[in-house]
Amino acid sequence: MVHGGPIKIVQTPGLTILLFEEFNHYRQILTDGRRHPSDANPAWLGYSIGTWQDNAFVVETRGFNDRSWIDDYGLPHTEALHTTERFERRDFGHMDVQITIDDPGAYTKLWSFTLRFELQSDTEILEDICENERDAQHTIGR
Repeated sequence: MVHGGPIKIVQTPGLTILLFEEFNHYRQILTDGRRHPSDANPAWLGYSIGTWQDNAFVVETRGFNDRSWIDDYGLPHTEALHTTERFERRDFGHMDVQITIDDPGAYTKLWSFTLRFELQSDTEILEDICENERDAQHTIGR
């Protein structure tokens, strides 16, 4: 969730999908009542379960691999990372997401921060592909 681009949220009865414009990533948040698996294969974005608590959509994520960062500045985490996100609309065009980080392998206590999102009506997310690797063919051997 800690990035700079737009997000599209798609909700169905048993699944919520977050489509990120940046790098064309997506997250699946299961909302069909299941629990986290005890033997989940560690994943880049973890394994997310969502429930409604009053007016907040609460997402518990576990099962991360330890090969990414929490943010673009390089905050580390371990495979023990557990995040809790509370999505709440302040009003029609504004949503806050409070994120709590629990990772006893990397931090001595829980810590939280809030992200603020603004509705971008009448827009669509764009395809975002990094093509930096193509420059290598022009510079190798020079």
